[in-house]
Amino acid sequence: MAHTLSLSELESQEYSLIDARGLLCPEPVMLLHNTIRKANEGALIKVLATDSSTERDVLNFCEHLNHPLLYWHKEADIYTYWVKKKQRKVQSDHG
Repeated sequence: MAHTLSLSELESQEYSLIDARGLLCPEPVMLLHNTIRKANEGALIKVLATDSSTERDVLNFCEHLNHPLLYWHKEADIYTYWVKKKQRKVQSDHG
């Protein structure tokens, strides 16, 4: 069973940072999409944003594309999201 990392454990990992503060929809999610596309499987991505629509957009992005959203919160006017790029399932060859 996979365990969820705490915020301090996430911060101690290697990750890509997307600073989307000041950007409006759809730019934060577009930046996330581009970063995920270039990242290795299992890579961690931290997103900082100020646009309240990211609360809906990032959660929907992760849900629909199956990238685990490990943690998110809002503090003051900053939204922070931790996303992990999904790992492809290994398919056995029944050939």
